Amino acid sequence: MSLPLNGIKVLDVSNVLAGPFCGYQLAVLGAEVIKIEQPGEGDLARHLGADPKAAAARMGASFVAVNAGKQSVTVNLKDERGKDVFRRLVAETDVVLENFRPGVMTRLGVDYEELSQINPALVYCAISGFGADSPLAQRPAYDQIIQGLSGVMAVTGDSQTAPLRVGFPVCDTIGGLTAAFAICAALLEARTTGKGRYIDVSMLDSTLATMGWVVSNYLNAGVAPTPMGNQNFTAAPSGTFRTRDGLLNIAANETKQYRALCDLIGRPDLLTDPRFAERQQRKQNREQLNIQLERALAGKSAVEWEALMTEKGIPAGRVLKVPDVLTQPHIAQRRFLVEFEKDGRSQRVTRPGFRLSTDEAGPRGPAPALSEHTDIWLKKLGYDDEQVSRLHQDGVV
Repeated sequence: MSLPLNGIKVLDVSNVLAGPFCGYQLAVLGAEVIKIEQPGEGDLARHLGADPKAAAARMGASFVAVNAGKQSVTVNLKDERGKDVFRRLVAETDVVLENFRPGVMTRLGVDYEELSQINPALVYCAISGFGADSPLAQRPAYDQIIQGLSGVMAVTGDSQTAPLRVGFPVCDTIGGLTAAFAICAALLEARTTGKGRYIDVSMLDSTLATMGWVVSNYLNAGVAPTPMGNQNFTAAPSGTFRTRDGLLNIAANETKQYRALCDLIGRPDLLTDPRFAERQQRKQNREQLNIQLERALAGKSAVEWEALMTEKGIPAGRVLKVPDVLTQPHIAQRRFLVEFEKDGRSQRVTRPGFRLSTDEAGPRGPAPALSEHTDIWLKKLGYDDEQVSRLHQDGVV
């Protein structure tokens, strides 16, 4: 396949999620991503996931999710000979990606200052919880901690349940996407100028940057966000509603959509009711409006209402569980899932959320076994059979 990052080589020296998710975005865009792992155990995520047998075999579902298409090379960066292997790799690579605590790579002698002397065009990206120069820099970067400190939990849930954790590692994911975006920009500059960059990604900053509307409402209007559960603070009726069978999201944010909704459910009186006649009034009286809507929606199921509302141009959609989503025709039509076989096991992973005009972006192979590509790369780097054997015996690789 001819993908945008074909020819780009990435050393992914990261662990668990934020860094590996970044590396995965680069891999699905065509980059050759070499995952640098500790000999013996590798990435902690190899042991994580819902399948105990796969986790015991160092191919946990959590690992597979963000490491398909990568290569695995094991190197002990605490050993001088391991550092030599790493430096040789850096000499012919474009990107180094790591998510250690700030200062770890400096203590190892393989930070940006050192590596950029070997390769001036190197793009070096460090992902951490709080950035390299924060008063919180040495605190560990756990998604749940960042969710709490960023304000995400405070606006998730409703008045009875908030603060509430988002149901997936959203801050790790946002940090990885932010890093991938910055890396691609820096690569473009490096190709133009021949000079690389150091990129300092803070998961906390990245998360706050995506909270634009709620942050701006406070910064520019002095309105602090409050948890509103499944309701949308920008409009009403806009939220989750009970039907005869199942939950339905409705986003009648525009006046014409609200009119169409009232006509469809047989409640034209809601158009003239002084509590709901105008947009601002609907927001102020959303609880009373929701009660009236749910009385009408009780006449049909979510499946039925979804079809009827879609036909009338009213934004609506059922609330689905993950297994239900993955069996939808949309997923098959978009070829969103890709499957590989690895050591007698199936690996099913997701493509990115975009498609390209000529080629499908996605992983080009399964998640690698630990150290699967170590010997291949040692030979490419000029090590002979005896040297390779010695490095293995001494636990360097």
